[in-house]
Amino acid sequence: MINKQKILIVDDDENIAELISLYLTKECYECMIVGDGKEALKAVKEFDPDLVLLDLMLPGMDGYQVCREVRSSSNLPIIMMSAKGEVFDKVLGLELGADDYIIKPFDPKEMIARIKAVLRRYQPAPAQTDKPKQNSKYVEYPDLSINLTNYSVEYKGHTVDMPPKELELLYFLASSPNQVFTREQLLDHIWGYEYIGDTRTVDVHIKRLREKLGENEAWNISTVWGIGYKFEIRN
Repeated sequence: MINKQKILIVDDDENIAELISLYLTKECYECMIVGDGKEALKAVKEFDPDLVLLDLMLPGMDGYQVCREVRSSSNLPIIMMSAKGEVFDKVLGLELGADDYIIKPFDPKEMIARIKAVLRRYQPAPAQTDKPKQNSKYVEYPDLSINLTNYSVEYKGHTVDMPPKELELLYFLASSPNQVFTREQLLDHIWGYEYIGDTRTVDVHIKRLREKLGENEAWNISTVWGIGYKFEIRN
């Protein structure tokens, strides 16, 4: 029997939560509903979901706080839901580590497509003890190794925790050193055609990568003003 992927729905509006659960159940997901932030954190540990649908406006602890708490110890995929459609709210959610942001009201088909897209990109393979094979999805530079096969990044001998999209963005840039990509190209390659977002999403993820990796004498994630970004090899 194939294990169903589990979705944790965090929304204090019971009618909306039940409706979301109904659509997801039809898509063969196993769902659990909680109505506040503290219960969400408890459910993350006990239910062990594959993805969290997280509403922002929650009693007690809001969605931003829940996202921050989850991200402090886990790369669990998170999709935020909110009636707030301002750029500030989207950017804040992404900066805290959300993988996507859906504006209410949303079409059920769009919601399901976004869930599938996020889950598709978060498929870490079992840990490997041997060195990566030559044909594996692996790139290496001084102080840095990126393995897309098991979704791992090592920097200066230490493992760096990254959500799937951050890692995929880093791998994509590092796989084509010194090549300039526009924000639109990066959105297309990393988030896909089904992603309905703006190019600020790319800027937020680049900022987070730079914060985690810092400066390096051999390479750098460089901004090409007016165009986009590149993984620059320094001579």
